[in-house]
Amino acid sequence: MIDEFVAVPCTEVIAEFGEGVVWDHVHSELLWVDLEAGVLYRGRPGPAGVELLGRIELGYPLGAVAPAQDGGWLVAAGPGFARLTEDGAMTWISQPAAGEPGLRMNDGACDPTGRFWAGTMAYAETPGAGTLYRLDPDGTTTAMVSGTTISNGLGWSGDATTLWFADSGRGSVDSFRFDAAAGTLSSRRTVIAVDPEEGVPDGLTVDAEDHIWVALFEGGEVRRYAPDGELVARVPLPVSCPTSCCFGGADLATLFISTAHKSPAAARGITEPDAGRLFRADTLVRGVAQPFFATAQRQS
Repeated sequence: MIDEFVAVPCTEVIAEFGEGVVWDHVHSELLWVDLEAGVLYRGRPGPAGVELLGRIELGYPLGAVAPAQDGGWLVAAGPGFARLTEDGAMTWISQPAAGEPGLRMNDGACDPTGRFWAGTMAYAETPGAGTLYRLDPDGTTTAMVSGTTISNGLGWSGDATTLWFADSGRGSVDSFRFDAAAGTLSSRRTVIAVDPEEGVPDGLTVDAEDHIWVALFEGGEVRRYAPDGELVARVPLPVSCPTSCCFGGADLATLFISTAHKSPAAARGITEPDAGRLFRADTLVRGVAQPFFATAQRQS
């Protein structure tokens, strides 16, 4: 039996390309981005929906954000990784896509030790043009997976031995054996393969039972998969392009979903009034607190 949960819109803000929703469990805030516009949004869930607390314009395409242990945020934006403060000041840490105007950073997340992982992709979505990078707290940036097309969702198992990674260009979610101490990957295999007619795997999150929740771009739903790839639940949406998801709220029991207003459906003239808003769903499942970017000992 496949469970089904109901999602409802919960923001007034409509992002052109909403992405990268993250729960900051220390400040009880939701963070999400408008990717192409380069805007970071901050909000707080309440009875009437998510109250907007603020927005920051970066001036670069913004793929992902993570809170930092020592304040502010770590962002994957434009050509690389940067620190961002509440007043909007950016300090570059590294720019792996510098000198490559056809590439930009995309989705990312922190691993259980506080390293930040994010990948590049070509604006033209050129197959194999991207790379998944690991940013260590001291600023060291290491290429971890080459030949990616649209580097997207990342999530780790509760025991920190498995990384799940979505490459939208491949239409799959792959697992890697993860060595938390060394930050290395091995034994890649495809766990979830999505029929292109059912959508494209985009952002993802992992719950407290090590099940993977995957947003299906152009698929109009978020799916929950068991670690072995079995489909066990769906969250249908009234919009065609969910982009990412996370668990948040005081008890980490609410699934928040970002969506895109700018979409293939919109280009075809299909009207989706709630496209671009955040959605929320009560799933009877709890998430886990997401790691912050670790305090830097040295930055270059």
